[in-house]
Amino acid sequence: MPELPDIVVYLDALAPRILGLPLERARVTSPFLLRTAEPPLAAVEGKAVTGLRRLGKRIVWEMEDQLFLVFHLMIAGRFKWRARGAKSPGKIGLATFEFPGGTLLLTEASKKHRASLHVVRGNAGLAAHDPGGLDVFTADVPAFRAALQSESHTLKRALTDPRLFDGIGNAYSDEILHAARLSPFQLTGRLSDEEIARLHDAARRTLLGWIERLRAATGLTFPEKVTAFRDGMAVHGRYKQPCPVCGSAVQRIRYAENEANYCATCQTGGRVLADRALSRLLKDDWPRSLDEWEARIGT
Repeated sequence: MPELPDIVVYLDALAPRILGLPLERARVTSPFLLRTAEPPLAAVEGKAVTGLRRLGKRIVWEMEDQLFLVFHLMIAGRFKWRARGAKSPGKIGLATFEFPGGTLLLTEASKKHRASLHVVRGNAGLAAHDPGGLDVFTADVPAFRAALQSESHTLKRALTDPRLFDGIGNAYSDEILHAARLSPFQLTGRLSDEEIARLHDAARRTLLGWIERLRAATGLTFPEKVTAFRDGMAVHGRYKQPCPVCGSAVQRIRYAENEANYCATCQTGGRVLADRALSRLLKDDWPRSLDEWEARIGT
């Protein structure tokens, strides 16, 4: 799923291509994309894009006459910029948006049809799509602590809860927790003041660092390779590969449709956390330390 750094870079790329320009034609090619009927999508045709903003992991186009297009790309939704008149790309095509300088395609390489588009009117309509999470760039440590400890969760769950934090998902939560040297399954209520301050700093540094890296990699082009797995990540998507800090093999815990990636040496004092399914199968044979894991499974 595109997360905060990816959304920021999308907005960077969209601004010079569509901001201030009229949306000449909007055509939905998938029956699953548009989730609202009033106002109709046709109401934005011919109107200029007057603003672009991020709302959590959503991309918002502000149009004339207080209309807004709210895009949620979910896991597999992607934007692609093409020449004028470009056609929707077959099975993965969701919509096309024609502008004077080109065509913006919206695609989704998944059969689950999770990407969505809402057309809303007015600030009240837009506010209904705001999860309300805290912006870590503007929040000081006390505000960060209040959001983090407002509910009792593991750190992984808290960071990825859009009601608590703004724009952080599965990938960058792994990177933040590695930078903070904290276990993904440590409980929020059991953090010391020093650990909270360290996590706050790690969240800001990690997200800002990746925004800068993605901007440098994209330059003036349109981002085509938006992915949760990037070269240069410390732990996310790097199961069994060496941690860039200590060299230990990166560990992985799978749950539901997600996974947590972490370094046992850097984050859990060398303790390998139990994967729910595998540990239930192995029971007492589940390795409890990094040395034991490496001896049994290898890297």
